[in-house]
Amino acid sequence: MKKIIFLAILFSSIACHTQKTAQQESNLSDISAKEFREFKVLDSKIIDNQGVWNSVSTQMEDFTEADYKRLKPYILEKNILELHQSRVQGVFTYEQLVKFYLYRIKKYDRDNNLSLNSVISINPNAITEAKQRDRDFFNKKLKPLIFGMPILLKDNINTENMPTTAGAFALENNNTNDAFITERLKENGAIILGKANLSEWAYFFCGDCPSGYSAIGGQTLNPYGRKIFDTGGSSSGSGVSVAANFAVAAVGTETAGSILSPSSQNSVVGLKPTIGLLSRSGIVPISSTLDTPGPMTKNVMDNAILLSALYGYDTTDSKSKNFKYAGSYYYSGIKNGKPSLKGKRFGAFTRLMNDTLYVEALEVLKQQGAEIIEIEEVEVGLPKFINLLNLDMQNDLPDYFKNHGGKTLSLKSVQDVIDFNKQDSAKAMPYGQKLFYGIVNDNASKEEFSEMKKVLHENGKTFFNSPMEKHNLDGVLSINNYHAAFAAVAEYPALTVPMGYTNKGEPKGLTFITKSFGDKKLLEWAYVYEQASKKRKAPKNYQ
Repeated sequence: MKKIIFLAILFSSIACHTQKTAQQESNLSDISAKEFREFKVLDSKIIDNQGVWNSVSTQMEDFTEADYKRLKPYILEKNILELHQSRVQGVFTYEQLVKFYLYRIKKYDRDNNLSLNSVISINPNAITEAKQRDRDFFNKKLKPLIFGMPILLKDNINTENMPTTAGAFALENNNTNDAFITERLKENGAIILGKANLSEWAYFFCGDCPSGYSAIGGQTLNPYGRKIFDTGGSSSGSGVSVAANFAVAAVGTETAGSILSPSSQNSVVGLKPTIGLLSRSGIVPISSTLDTPGPMTKNVMDNAILLSALYGYDTTDSKSKNFKYAGSYYYSGIKNGKPSLKGKRFGAFTRLMNDTLYVEALEVLKQQGAEIIEIEEVEVGLPKFINLLNLDMQNDLPDYFKNHGGKTLSLKSVQDVIDFNKQDSAKAMPYGQKLFYGIVNDNASKEEFSEMKKVLHENGKTFFNSPMEKHNLDGVLSINNYHAAFAAVAEYPALTVPMGYTNKGEPKGLTFITKSFGDKKLLEWAYVYEQASKKRKAPKNYQ
């Protein structure tokens, strides 16, 4: 079986830029697209469906197949506003909403011929929390739109009652406090349903493995083509679980492509926010320079609602920004039906014009009043990109272990993880740990490291700013995560929205990119496109 494997967190976006400098080539010589014909590991050797299910199995005894079938038309593929309407009308309670998704996870996710391996753990308190939301429902106090909505978190985001593993055997018992964004979700009334599988260590670990694989969660599979289409990474489980309707929405994380890639590969909406908009505290890191969490949803409206719930100023995060936004800031324009593309000017890359889905998407935008200007890709490289990640992780992972890891965790460094994995390599690292070796072997002076970050940041901004200023553009249009690395180092937001399927049925996304803190504009532009094109289709075997 052919399967193209790429290091989606950062390298596929670079690889898609066909004209690289020699400096880029020298830094990426060991990383390239790979043909993958057979999975070494499919199902997890550590967890199974029953193990995931045990914590809530007795609480689910009163929810039957008949309940599932009755609720299915009111929940499957519905957006948050529609779900709230059904709750108001008494079609279901929040408890029943949670049980519907849990039932569906058990029905499809593991140990059957449709299994996707997208969920690692279930919140044992999810049903109890849903019952509390039902009691609070009658309180007349104005509630955030995320209230009562079951959300999955990528399993590198700390939660107090489920281990945070990053998919790694070494972190199997990493019991932590909540991450800042987990606290924000709870404060806004969301229900943390469970944890989603991921490419282990956010795909900065093995180097020669398929995206979507982790030692804890096994191999995540794409619902649009199991064992055929790539899931994208590293937020693989987040993208797959949303596509398969295992939760209302999910939260992923990105360094350079890890939200955009699995979102586009699984036909969902994914936003990589401006770095600094959302807190990173309590998230297993790669790079404090580039990391950010972000919302992954079936539609743009839900994406804006989830982003609003995640936002908050974090004094412990050096990049966190205090905007004092109102709770409805990101979705108010969409909810009121006011977004427009009239007079908006977007740059479209000439090199992508041979993609028929991209060209069709541009036509939809034109019909909505947008102006499309063809642009060429600026000849700038991304020198020492991998070195930046290596050097950041040398410092950032030990900091996580010390300040946010579980109290019983004995790990203190990347080298400690390497040594741990050698004790049982078949279970801990069947594809090796090539990139972790690269981390411990890299070095640079403070001055060199500072210069490295400066050059990358300036090159990323130049890549977008040059055509935007030359042609007076509002934003730039890409495909999937093709230009994710440039957006990452520029610290610019990027949002991908379903734009259709290839002749083989593989999903693709139209990706909007603009300057820092233009996240609200991205959501509004994407909403207009989404409503005009209506390209998303639920995977047929999971309807």
